[in-house]
Amino acid sequence: MGKAIIVSAPSGAGKTTIVKHLLKSLPVLEFSVSACSRTRREEETDGKDYYFISGDEFRNRISRDEFVEWQEVYPGSYYGTLKSEMDRIWSLGKAPIFDVDVKGGLNLKKYFGANGLAIFIHPPSIEELENRLRKRGTESPESLEKRLDKAAYELSFADRFDRIVINDNLEVKCREVADLVQCFLNGKTDLNL
Repeated sequence: MGKAIIVSAPSGAGKTTIVKHLLKSLPVLEFSVSACSRTRREEETDGKDYYFISGDEFRNRISRDEFVEWQEVYPGSYYGTLKSEMDRIWSLGKAPIFDVDVKGGLNLKKYFGANGLAIFIHPPSIEELENRLRKRGTESPESLEKRLDKAAYELSFADRFDRIVINDNLEVKCREVADLVQCFLNGKTDLNL
């Protein structure tokens, strides 16, 4: 089994921006497209951002054991990594990089073991996380409250990841994570950069 990079964080902590930076700067990485049952946002593309499938289809695929990992993130809202996606990436001779929620990240770390580098992107504070989510303009007051409650819970799992990166300066943290990932992919075992 090859190496894999797992990037997890509460929503709004900056994981997707960091993952996009890694994909630009490290061509050996290939984005692992997750499957989800939520509605596609206007700016998203099926097969690029996510594989958008219905809740019924998602549950059918679960019953057929087609996922490496999956979670019901919110009631009736499923996210997971298809085994076929892993096959696609390995066939390219690349290392998958995952942009996943915290439970998914922990499940992937368990799956990959020492071949996986699990990075937790930590917001500077819950208040800053709330500001970032508000600036997105995609949350209703109810969904914002739900995301913040979930974030507080997810932060309690940070110490189960290989590295915690506090995202207080996005540009600096993008470079720091890229260096960390490069060292891991090159077989360096001491990741104290």
